[in-house]
Formats: sequence, C-alpha cells, structure tokens
Amino acid sequence: MGIAAALVFSLVMVPAPVAPEYAALGDSYAAGVGTGSSSGGCGRTAFAYPNLWKDAHGPASFQFPACSGATVGEVLERQLPALTPETGLVTLTVGGDDIGFSDVMSTCALKSDRDCKQAVDQAGVITRDELPGRLSQLFAAVERASPGARTVLLGYPRLFEPGSCPDGLSEAKRTAVNAGADLLADVTRSAADRAGVTYVDMRQPFAGHGLCSAESWLGGVADPVEDSYHPTKQGQVAYLRALESAVG
Repeated sequence: MGIAAALVFSLVMVPAPVAPEYAALGDSYAAGVGTGSSSGGCGRTAFAYPNLWKDAHGPASFQFPACSGATVGEVLERQLPALTPETGLVTLTVGGDDIGFSDVMSTCALKSDRDCKQAVDQAGVITRDELPGRLSQLFAAVERASPGARTVLLGYPRLFEPGSCPDGLSEAKRTAVNAGADLLADVTRSAADRAGVTYVDMRQPFAGHGLCSAESWLGGVADPVEDSYHPTKQGQVAYLRALESAVG
C-alpha cells in the first residue's frame, strides 16, 4: 500500500469524535416551557436548549430530568440521580424558583408598583442570603456524582427592554424586575466562580430581545399562565448558542 493510500485509509478508519455523555438539569427555563407542546408533567419540550444541544452534537448519552418549578433542593433530590461517573457535561439553569420568580411576576402583573417592588426586594433577600449556600451544595453534589464532568450554569436574562412598553407593566415595575435579574445574575455567577463552575450570563445574548423590543425572545403573559415570561423558541436557540460558545 502506498503512503498516500495508507494515509487515506487511516483517515477513513478514524471514528468521528463523540460528544460526552450529557445531563441537563434545572427548572422551566431548562425544560423549555413556553415553546409549545410538552411531554410529561415537567413541561419538557423538543425546543428546550438541552434537546437542541443533543440534536446538534449527538452526545454518547442524554439525560434530561429538568422540570418546571424545580428548586435547587428538588434538583438535588430528584434530578441528580441522572448523573453517573461517565457523565461528561452537566448543564444547569436553576435558582429562579428558589426566589419565587412566578409569584414575583404575578404580583407585578396584578398589583401596584409598591407591591411589585416589595416582592422583588423580598426575593432579593433570598437571593443574597440563601441561594449561594444552596448552589454550593448542588455544585459539590454534581462534582461527587460526576467527578470529570464539565459543569455549566446558564443564568437568566433581563425580562424587559428600557423605554416605552405596551405590555401593561409600568416603568417602575419593569425597572424593579430587571434589577432583581441583575442581582440574581451577580450572585449566581459568584457562587459558580467559587466552585469552579462555568457561568453563562444570558443578559447579553438577550440584549435587544427582551419584552418591549421589536423582536422579543421572551413571551409575555400567556395562556397557560405557566408559559408566561419564558424564552420563546428563538430564546432557546440563544441559550444553545451561548452554551456552544462556553464549552467550545
């Protein structure tokens, strides 16, 4: 066999690299709530960024226990068993339900500016005082379950663009909600940094595409109400692209 033929043969025989075993944990933002029909009781959809990653990269195995409404504690209790020592990539989007995201948004949609600000402030207390410890426990548990895995925490976007908005929420409410999102991003980034976990800040990818923009990647008040204030299909694509940028 000539040198050139041998080289061609060797290239043909080399198998294509396989993406690592992948597990996607988290809440409704990870499950894909707001992007259409879901399967099961957790709101998981085909358009959720974990499914988009799976379709694009073909991991050796795929576990997707993310569930709408999941707190950090529920991820620890119910979703962590999906991890194995062979898991190579773990993604997380979690924390919003710990601070009462749905209740805050209901208050802001239905009540006064003062009530909205108070709800955001109460969520901020939990964000600062309780969430870091909960996340630290989760990160440590992931490390024990899958010691060689790359762990990526994808955050949440700001919901609203600045300026006028026809969605019914006042400027004061929108400002308060965005400030709460900024605090949540800062606190979760710090917790991830301390644990050596990759943090993906979703505020920048969604900049210009929040509610009140001409091309929003977030849904407003919806029917069913559980879909409200969640990424659209395009928003989930933005999560996919941000994840791809983070892990290479």
